Amino acid sequence: MSAEADDRTARERGLVEEWHRAVNERDGDAARRVAAPDIEVGGPQGGARGVGVLLDWIDRAGIRLDARAWHHVSPGVLVVEQDARWPDRADAGPAAPAVRTATLFTLADDRITAALRHDDGLHAALEAARSRAPS
Repeated sequence: MSAEADDRTARERGLVEEWHRAVNERDGDAARRVAAPDIEVGGPQGGARGVGVLLDWIDRAGIRLDARAWHHVSPGVLVVEQDARWPDRADAGPAAPAVRTATLFTLADDRITAALRHDDGLHAALEAARSRAPS
């Protein structure tokens, strides 16, 4: 891999790490800095577009996502396997076991343009990522 590709991969990972921090800390300002204004946000309950949608989801979801494995599919497309917890939910709580999930991220112009959670596993997220990768 070239130095330029290494730099791009590092920048993309840094943006996604910042996204995780913003979600876990419910930090709307940090989320706004890394998200594209028309970010696509999706998961098991559907999807929508816009940074406002992301900020609303961060406020109400109460999710904590711990990254476990990174899969770079192509420039601007990566999938992160995560352990998801909902410590504030009455039906989950802090002692509930983590749920393994995978989120497909797309990035452009140093912003996250999509964050699409796949609770049906890594394979599904990677297949979705391949369909978004440039040919």
